[in-house]
Amino acid sequence: MAVHADRKVLAGARVVLPTGVAEGGRVAVEGARIADAAALPADAAALPADAPALDLTGHWLVPGFVDLHNHGGGGASFTSGTVEEVLRGIRTHREHGTTTLVASTVTGDMDFLAHRAGELSELAEQGDIAGIHFEGPFISPCRKGAHSEALLRDPDPAEVRKLIDAARGQARMVTLATELPGGVDSVHLLAEHGVIAAIGHTDATYEQTVEAIEAGATVATHLFNAMPALGHRAPGPIAALLEDERVTVELINDGTHLHPAALELAFRHAGAGRVAFITDAMDAAGFGDGVYHLGPLEVEVREGVARLVEGGSIAGSTLTLDTAFRRAATVDGLPVESIVQAVSANPAKLLGLYDRIGSIEPGKDADLVVLDEEFTLKGVMRRGEWVIEPQVG
Repeated sequence: MAVHADRKVLAGARVVLPTGVAEGGRVAVEGARIADAAALPADAAALPADAPALDLTGHWLVPGFVDLHNHGGGGASFTSGTVEEVLRGIRTHREHGTTTLVASTVTGDMDFLAHRAGELSELAEQGDIAGIHFEGPFISPCRKGAHSEALLRDPDPAEVRKLIDAARGQARMVTLATELPGGVDSVHLLAEHGVIAAIGHTDATYEQTVEAIEAGATVATHLFNAMPALGHRAPGPIAALLEDERVTVELINDGTHLHPAALELAFRHAGAGRVAFITDAMDAAGFGDGVYHLGPLEVEVREGVARLVEGGSIAGSTLTLDTAFRRAATVDGLPVESIVQAVSANPAKLLGLYDRIGSIEPGKDADLVVLDEEFTLKGVMRRGEWVIEPQVG
Protein backbone atom coordinates (compact mmCIF):
# COMPACT_ATOMS: atom_id res chain seq x y z
CA MET A 1 0.00 0.00 0.00
CA ALA A 2 1.46 3.35 -1.03
CA VAL A 3 1.97 5.87 1.75
CA HIS A 4 0.44 9.31 1.19
CA ALA A 5 3.30 11.82 1.04
CA ASP A 6 1.53 14.22 3.38
CA ARG A 7 0.30 11.60 5.86
CA LYS A 8 0.97 11.72 9.59
CA VAL A 9 0.04 9.01 12.07
CA LEU A 10 -0.31 9.63 15.82
CA ALA A 11 -0.59 6.44 17.85
CA GLY A 12 -0.74 5.20 21.41
CA ALA A 13 -2.44 8.15 23.12
CA ARG A 14 -5.73 8.23 24.96
CA VAL A 15 -7.76 9.75 22.14
CA VAL A 16 -10.94 11.59 23.14
CA LEU A 17 -13.49 10.76 20.44
CA PRO A 18 -17.18 11.77 20.37
CA THR A 19 -17.98 8.19 21.38
CA GLY A 20 -15.61 8.21 24.37
CA VAL A 21 -11.94 7.69 25.17
CA ALA A 22 -10.01 5.30 22.93
CA GLU A 23 -7.15 3.86 24.96
CA GLY A 24 -4.09 3.47 22.78
CA GLY A 25 -5.82 5.25 19.92
CA ARG A 26 -4.60 5.94 16.40
CA VAL A 27 -5.28 9.10 14.39
CA ALA A 28 -4.16 9.46 10.79
CA VAL A 29 -3.89 12.88 9.17
CA GLU A 30 -3.71 13.54 5.45
CA GLY A 31 -3.00 17.10 4.44
CA ALA A 32 -5.20 19.39 6.52
CA ARG A 33 -7.78 16.74 7.42
CA ILE A 34 -8.23 13.81 9.74
CA ALA A 35 -8.27 10.65 7.60
CA ASP A 36 -8.94 8.11 10.34
CA ALA A 37 -9.49 8.01 14.10
CA ALA A 38 -9.96 4.82 16.08
CA ALA A 39 -8.72 2.58 18.83
CA LEU A 40 -5.47 0.86 17.88
CA PRO A 41 -6.03 -2.85 17.18
CA ALA A 42 -4.44 -5.26 19.64
CA ASP A 43 -2.45 -6.70 16.74
CA ALA A 44 -0.92 -3.44 15.52
CA ALA A 45 1.28 -5.37 13.11
CA ALA A 46 -1.85 -6.25 11.17
CA LEU A 47 -2.28 -2.61 10.11
CA PRO A 48 -1.58 -1.84 6.45
CA ALA A 49 1.66 -0.14 5.50
CA ASP A 50 1.50 3.44 6.70
CA ALA A 51 3.56 6.50 7.45
CA PRO A 52 5.82 6.14 10.50
CA ALA A 53 3.77 6.74 13.62
CA LEU A 54 4.53 9.30 16.31
CA ASP A 55 4.29 7.31 19.54
CA LEU A 56 2.15 9.27 22.02
CA THR A 57 1.86 6.56 24.64
CA GLY A 58 1.23 8.14 28.04
CA HIS A 59 -0.41 11.23 26.50
CA TRP A 60 -3.89 12.52 25.76
CA LEU A 61 -4.95 13.55 22.25
CA VAL A 62 -7.90 15.96 22.19
CA PRO A 63 -9.51 18.27 19.63
CA GLY A 64 -8.12 21.77 19.15
CA PHE A 65 -9.66 24.32 21.50
CA VAL A 66 -12.30 26.84 20.36
CA ASP A 67 -12.47 30.20 22.17
CA LEU A 68 -15.69 32.20 21.74
CA HIS A 69 -14.57 35.21 23.77
CA ASN A 70 -11.01 36.54 23.55
CA HIS A 71 -9.76 40.15 23.56
CA GLY A 72 -6.06 39.54 22.90
CA GLY A 73 -2.78 38.04 24.01
CA GLY A 74 0.94 38.09 23.47
CA GLY A 75 0.93 41.81 24.30
CA ALA A 76 -1.60 42.54 21.53
CA SER A 77 -5.17 43.86 21.69
CA PHE A 78 -7.78 42.66 19.22
CA THR A 79 -9.65 45.96 19.74
CA SER A 80 -6.81 48.35 18.92
CA GLY A 81 -3.72 46.46 17.75
CA THR A 82 -2.24 46.58 14.26
CA VAL A 83 -2.80 43.62 11.95
CA GLU A 84 0.68 42.34 12.81
CA GLU A 85 -0.06 42.65 16.53
CA VAL A 86 -3.41 40.88 16.20
CA LEU A 87 -1.72 38.03 14.34
CA ARG A 88 0.82 37.80 17.15
CA GLY A 89 -2.02 37.53 19.67
CA ILE A 90 -3.67 34.80 17.62
CA ARG A 91 -0.37 32.94 17.40
CA THR A 92 0.08 33.19 21.17
CA HIS A 93 -3.25 31.48 21.78
CA ARG A 94 -2.57 28.85 19.11
CA GLU A 95 0.59 27.94 20.99
CA HIS A 96 -1.69 27.23 23.96
CA GLY A 97 -4.00 24.97 21.98
CA THR A 98 -6.64 27.40 20.69
CA THR A 99 -6.86 26.47 17.03
CA THR A 100 -10.09 28.46 16.47
CA LEU A 101 -10.67 31.88 17.99
CA VAL A 102 -13.35 34.58 17.84
CA ALA A 103 -11.86 38.06 18.28
CA SER A 104 -13.72 40.14 20.86
CA THR A 105 -13.80 43.93 21.00
CA VAL A 106 -14.49 46.10 24.04
CA THR A 107 -16.68 49.17 24.33
CA GLY A 108 -15.65 52.04 22.11
CA ASP A 109 -17.00 54.85 19.96
CA MET A 110 -19.48 53.48 17.40
CA ASP A 111 -17.56 54.77 14.39
CA PHE A 112 -14.34 53.30 15.75
CA LEU A 113 -15.97 49.91 16.36
CA ALA A 114 -17.49 49.88 12.88
CA HIS A 115 -14.08 50.66 11.35
CA ARG A 116 -12.45 48.00 13.53
CA ALA A 117 -15.06 45.46 12.44
CA GLY A 118 -14.04 46.04 8.84
CA GLU A 119 -10.39 45.41 9.67
CA LEU A 120 -11.07 42.27 11.68
CA SER A 121 -13.42 40.93 9.00
CA GLU A 122 -10.46 40.70 6.64
CA LEU A 123 -8.69 38.40 9.11
CA ALA A 124 -11.86 36.32 9.34
CA GLU A 125 -12.14 36.11 5.56
CA GLN A 126 -8.61 34.72 5.31
CA GLY A 127 -9.21 32.21 8.10
CA ASP A 128 -7.10 33.68 10.89
CA ILE A 129 -10.10 34.17 13.18
CA ALA A 130 -13.57 32.62 13.21
CA GLY A 131 -15.39 35.95 13.37
CA ILE A 132 -16.02 38.94 15.61
CA HIS A 133 -17.68 39.29 19.01
CA PHE A 134 -18.81 42.75 20.10
CA GLU A 135 -18.77 43.01 23.90
CA GLY A 136 -20.21 46.46 24.42
CA PRO A 137 -21.14 49.24 24.06
CA PHE A 138 -24.72 47.99 24.57
CA ILE A 139 -24.29 47.03 28.23
CA SER A 140 -25.48 48.23 31.62
CA PRO A 141 -23.59 50.99 33.43
CA CYS A 142 -24.53 49.15 36.65
CA ARG A 143 -22.51 46.11 35.53
CA LYS A 144 -19.94 47.71 33.25
CA GLY A 145 -16.88 45.92 34.62
CA ALA A 146 -13.83 47.05 32.66
CA HIS A 147 -15.77 49.09 30.09
CA SER A 148 -15.77 52.88 29.80
CA GLU A 149 -19.06 54.16 31.18
CA ALA A 150 -18.84 57.32 29.06
CA LEU A 151 -19.05 55.21 25.88
CA LEU A 152 -21.94 52.95 26.90
CA ARG A 153 -25.28 53.24 25.10
CA ASP A 154 -28.65 51.56 24.93
CA PRO A 155 -28.93 48.77 22.34
CA ASP A 156 -30.64 50.65 19.54
CA PRO A 157 -31.35 48.05 16.81
CA ALA A 158 -30.20 50.53 14.14
CA GLU A 159 -26.79 50.83 15.80
CA VAL A 160 -26.55 47.09 16.35
CA ARG A 161 -27.27 46.69 12.64
CA LYS A 162 -24.48 49.18 11.85
CA LEU A 163 -21.93 46.92 13.54
CA ILE A 164 -23.29 43.80 11.86
CA ASP A 165 -23.07 45.44 8.45
CA ALA A 166 -19.56 46.74 9.13
CA ALA A 167 -18.44 43.18 9.90
CA ARG A 168 -19.37 42.06 6.36
CA GLY A 169 -20.87 38.74 7.40
CA GLN A 170 -18.22 38.02 10.05
CA ALA A 171 -20.16 39.14 13.15
CA ARG A 172 -20.63 36.05 15.31
CA MET A 173 -21.87 37.40 18.64
CA VAL A 174 -23.01 40.59 20.37
CA THR A 175 -23.19 40.90 24.15
CA LEU A 176 -26.18 42.95 25.35
CA ALA A 177 -27.83 44.08 28.54
CA THR A 178 -31.21 43.07 27.17
CA GLU A 179 -33.19 44.87 29.89
CA LEU A 180 -32.13 48.24 28.46
CA PRO A 181 -34.41 50.10 26.01
CA GLY A 182 -34.14 48.40 22.62
CA GLY A 183 -32.60 45.27 24.12
CA VAL A 184 -35.25 42.72 23.20
CA ASP A 185 -35.74 44.29 19.75
CA SER A 186 -31.99 44.01 19.22
CA VAL A 187 -32.10 40.32 20.17
CA HIS A 188 -34.77 39.80 17.51
CA LEU A 189 -32.58 41.63 14.97
CA LEU A 190 -29.53 39.53 15.78
CA ALA A 191 -31.48 36.29 15.59
CA GLU A 192 -32.87 37.29 12.18
CA HIS A 193 -29.33 37.87 10.91
CA GLY A 194 -27.88 34.66 12.31
CA VAL A 195 -25.74 36.45 14.92
CA ILE A 196 -25.58 35.09 18.47
CA ALA A 197 -27.26 37.35 21.03
CA ALA A 198 -25.45 36.97 24.35
CA ILE A 199 -26.80 38.25 27.65
CA GLY A 200 -24.08 39.85 29.74
CA HIS A 201 -22.94 42.90 31.70
CA THR A 202 -26.57 42.99 32.68
CA ASP A 203 -28.70 44.09 35.63
CA ALA A 204 -31.74 42.19 34.37
CA THR A 205 -34.30 40.47 36.55
CA TYR A 206 -35.17 36.80 36.15
CA GLU A 207 -38.31 37.76 34.20
CA GLN A 208 -36.46 40.14 31.88
CA THR A 209 -33.87 37.46 31.16
CA VAL A 210 -36.57 34.91 30.31
CA GLU A 211 -38.09 37.44 27.90
CA ALA A 212 -34.72 37.89 26.16
CA ILE A 213 -34.21 34.15 25.85
CA GLU A 214 -37.67 33.78 24.33
CA ALA A 215 -36.71 36.51 21.84
CA GLY A 216 -33.69 34.46 20.74
CA ALA A 217 -30.74 35.04 23.11
CA THR A 218 -28.68 31.83 23.34
CA VAL A 219 -25.49 32.63 25.30
CA ALA A 220 -24.66 33.82 28.80
CA THR A 221 -21.56 36.01 28.62
CA HIS A 222 -19.17 34.84 31.39
CA LEU A 223 -21.94 33.51 33.63
CA PHE A 224 -21.88 34.84 37.23
CA ASN A 225 -19.55 37.74 36.32
CA ALA A 226 -20.98 41.23 35.65
CA MET A 227 -24.54 40.29 36.59
CA PRO A 228 -26.64 40.19 39.79
CA ALA A 229 -25.90 37.34 42.17
CA LEU A 230 -28.29 34.43 42.48
CA GLY A 231 -30.92 35.30 45.07
CA HIS A 232 -33.61 33.20 46.72
CA ARG A 233 -36.35 35.81 46.26
CA ALA A 234 -34.95 37.59 43.22
CA PRO A 235 -33.12 34.82 41.31
CA GLY A 236 -31.97 37.23 38.61
CA PRO A 237 -30.41 36.26 35.29
CA ILE A 238 -28.26 33.38 36.58
CA ALA A 239 -31.21 31.11 37.33
CA ALA A 240 -32.90 31.88 34.02
CA LEU A 241 -29.73 31.25 32.03
CA LEU A 242 -28.89 28.00 33.82
CA GLU A 243 -32.35 26.50 33.54
CA ASP A 244 -33.04 27.05 29.84
CA GLU A 245 -31.86 24.26 27.53
CA ARG A 246 -31.40 26.73 24.67
CA VAL A 247 -28.65 28.69 26.43
CA THR A 248 -24.92 27.99 26.39
CA VAL A 249 -23.14 29.42 29.43
CA GLU A 250 -19.61 30.81 29.19
CA LEU A 251 -17.30 30.15 32.15
CA ILE A 252 -13.87 31.67 32.87
CA ASN A 253 -12.06 28.85 34.67
CA ASP A 254 -8.98 30.70 35.92
CA GLY A 255 -9.50 30.40 39.67
CA THR A 256 -10.07 34.16 39.94
CA HIS A 257 -13.37 34.79 38.19
CA LEU A 258 -15.15 31.77 39.67
CA HIS A 259 -15.08 29.78 42.90
CA PRO A 260 -14.91 26.04 42.13
CA ALA A 261 -18.36 25.61 43.69
CA ALA A 262 -19.83 28.08 41.17
CA LEU A 263 -18.28 26.14 38.31
CA GLU A 264 -19.68 22.90 39.72
CA LEU A 265 -23.11 24.53 40.05
CA ALA A 266 -23.05 25.51 36.39
CA PHE A 267 -22.02 22.05 35.24
CA ARG A 268 -24.64 20.36 37.41
CA HIS A 269 -27.52 22.55 36.26
CA ALA A 270 -26.60 23.28 32.65
CA GLY A 271 -24.88 19.94 32.01
CA ALA A 272 -21.63 19.43 30.13
CA GLY A 273 -23.40 19.93 26.80
CA ARG A 274 -24.24 23.57 27.56
CA VAL A 275 -20.96 24.90 28.98
CA ALA A 276 -18.30 26.73 26.98
CA PHE A 277 -14.98 27.55 28.58
CA ILE A 278 -13.69 30.92 27.42
CA THR A 279 -10.61 32.95 28.26
CA ASP A 280 -11.95 36.53 28.12
CA ALA A 281 -8.22 37.10 27.66
CA MET A 282 -6.66 40.53 27.30
CA ASP A 283 -3.25 41.61 26.00
CA ALA A 284 -1.26 40.15 28.91
CA ALA A 285 -2.28 36.53 28.21
CA GLY A 286 0.87 34.61 27.44
CA PHE A 287 2.90 37.79 27.89
CA GLY A 288 3.32 38.77 31.54
CA ASP A 289 2.58 41.27 34.28
CA GLY A 290 2.64 45.01 33.60
CA VAL A 291 0.44 47.95 32.66
CA TYR A 292 -1.88 47.62 29.66
CA HIS A 293 -4.95 49.27 28.18
CA LEU A 294 -8.38 47.73 27.65
CA GLY A 295 -10.06 50.18 25.32
CA PRO A 296 -9.44 53.61 26.90
CA LEU A 297 -8.99 52.18 30.42
CA GLU A 298 -5.65 51.48 32.11
CA VAL A 299 -5.16 47.97 33.47
CA GLU A 300 -2.51 46.63 35.81
CA VAL A 301 -1.67 42.95 35.66
CA ARG A 302 -0.10 41.62 38.84
CA GLU A 303 0.62 37.93 39.46
CA GLY A 304 -1.46 37.12 36.40
CA VAL A 305 -4.62 38.95 37.56
CA ALA A 306 -5.79 41.94 35.49
CA ARG A 307 -7.54 44.79 37.30
CA LEU A 308 -8.46 48.37 36.39
CA VAL A 309 -5.99 50.86 37.82
CA GLU A 310 -8.96 53.07 38.74
CA GLY A 311 -11.52 51.18 40.80
CA GLY A 312 -9.89 47.75 40.86
CA SER A 313 -12.49 45.85 38.81
CA ILE A 314 -11.33 42.62 37.22
CA ALA A 315 -10.42 43.51 33.63
CA GLY A 316 -10.63 40.35 31.58
CA SER A 317 -8.10 37.60 32.24
CA THR A 318 -4.65 36.36 31.33
CA LEU A 319 -6.03 32.87 30.86
CA THR A 320 -5.21 30.49 28.03
CA LEU A 321 -7.45 27.50 27.33
CA ASP A 322 -4.78 24.90 28.08
CA THR A 323 -4.66 26.29 31.61
CA ALA A 324 -8.47 26.19 31.84
CA PHE A 325 -8.39 22.56 30.66
CA ARG A 326 -5.70 21.56 33.15
CA ARG A 327 -7.49 23.28 36.04
CA ALA A 328 -10.79 21.60 35.12
CA ALA A 329 -9.10 18.19 35.23
CA THR A 330 -6.79 18.59 38.21
CA VAL A 331 -8.62 21.05 40.49
CA ASP A 332 -12.27 20.73 39.55
CA GLY A 333 -12.10 16.99 38.94
CA LEU A 334 -14.23 17.05 35.80
CA PRO A 335 -14.23 14.06 33.43
CA VAL A 336 -11.95 14.66 30.44
CA GLU A 337 -14.84 14.01 28.03
CA SER A 338 -16.84 16.83 29.69
CA ILE A 339 -13.89 19.21 29.50
CA VAL A 340 -13.49 18.47 25.79
CA GLN A 341 -17.15 19.31 25.28
CA ALA A 342 -16.69 22.64 27.06
CA VAL A 343 -13.44 23.64 25.37
CA SER A 344 -14.02 22.30 21.84
CA ALA A 345 -17.32 20.68 20.84
CA ASN A 346 -19.85 23.05 22.41
CA PRO A 347 -18.31 26.31 21.13
CA ALA A 348 -17.84 24.73 17.68
CA LYS A 349 -21.52 23.79 17.60
CA LEU A 350 -22.57 27.25 18.75
CA LEU A 351 -20.56 28.82 15.92
CA GLY A 352 -22.08 26.43 13.37
CA LEU A 353 -18.65 24.93 12.67
CA TYR A 354 -19.02 21.46 14.16
CA ASP A 355 -18.98 19.88 10.71
CA ARG A 356 -15.33 21.02 10.45
CA ILE A 357 -13.92 21.36 13.96
CA GLY A 358 -14.60 20.53 17.61
CA SER A 359 -14.05 16.76 17.59
CA ILE A 360 -11.65 14.13 16.32
CA GLU A 361 -13.48 12.54 13.39
CA PRO A 362 -12.55 11.59 9.82
CA GLY A 363 -13.06 14.45 7.37
CA LYS A 364 -12.70 17.22 9.94
CA ASP A 365 -9.83 19.69 10.14
CA ALA A 366 -6.76 18.15 11.75
CA ASP A 367 -6.85 20.47 14.77
CA LEU A 368 -5.32 18.48 17.62
CA VAL A 369 -3.79 19.07 21.05
CA VAL A 370 -1.37 16.72 22.81
CA LEU A 371 -1.37 16.75 26.63
CA ASP A 372 0.73 14.72 29.02
CA GLU A 373 -0.63 12.69 31.93
CA GLU A 374 -0.72 15.84 34.11
CA PHE A 375 -2.65 17.67 31.35
CA THR A 376 0.25 19.94 30.47
CA LEU A 377 0.29 20.94 26.81
CA LYS A 378 2.96 19.21 24.76
CA GLY A 379 1.87 19.67 21.15
CA VAL A 380 -0.55 21.58 18.92
CA MET A 381 -1.56 20.80 15.35
CA ARG A 382 -3.69 23.14 13.25
CA ARG A 383 -5.04 22.01 9.90
CA GLY A 384 -2.46 19.27 9.70
CA GLU A 385 0.58 21.41 10.48
CA TRP A 386 2.39 21.40 13.79
CA VAL A 387 2.24 24.72 15.64
CA ILE A 388 4.16 23.01 18.44
CA GLU A 389 5.54 19.58 17.57
CA PRO A 390 5.55 17.28 20.60
CA GLN A 391 8.94 16.13 21.82
CA VAL A 392 8.29 12.61 23.11
CA GLY A 393 10.31 9.48 23.65
